[in-house]
Amino acid sequence: MKTKTLFALSALVLGAASAQNPPAFWNTASLSGATYAVLDPKVEGNPNIVSKQQLDGIVAALRRDSAGAIKRRYPNAVIATDVNAPNTIKVTPVLTTPAALAPWAKMNVRMELQFPDSNRVVVGDNFSVLTLWQQGANAANYAYDQLTRKLP
Repeated sequence: MKTKTLFALSALVLGAASAQNPPAFWNTASLSGATYAVLDPKVEGNPNIVSKQQLDGIVAALRRDSAGAIKRRYPNAVIATDVNAPNTIKVTPVLTTPAALAPWAKMNVRMELQFPDSNRVVVGDNFSVLTLWQQGANAANYAYDQLTRKLP
């Protein structure tokens, strides 16, 4: 399995000098009409900073809002429920929580995209706890909308 990060691909996509070529799937045409299946979200870091009920709500939001962000970015994309459907891009939403909920602490939010050809791309960003808190119930929506803007 090949893994590429957005950071490595962004230099290629933006046309920076590089000996590598971006993978064939990494273009608007391929991604905009693709079928995506959102896998179970992962929470890494310190999940004990919130209650079990809050964590369940966060996990549900990660799944729902990552799929919603993909549809907003690519209106013709299909969000499948069958993760084994042929030619499906499998998306794993991931949240890495800080050690403590302090306004200046950072959370990492990412989407791990597993393509049918075994290529893997990780798109992520860091957000302060304060920034996400200010978004309220739309925090996951906000974060995943920011991530999908990084896609071609």
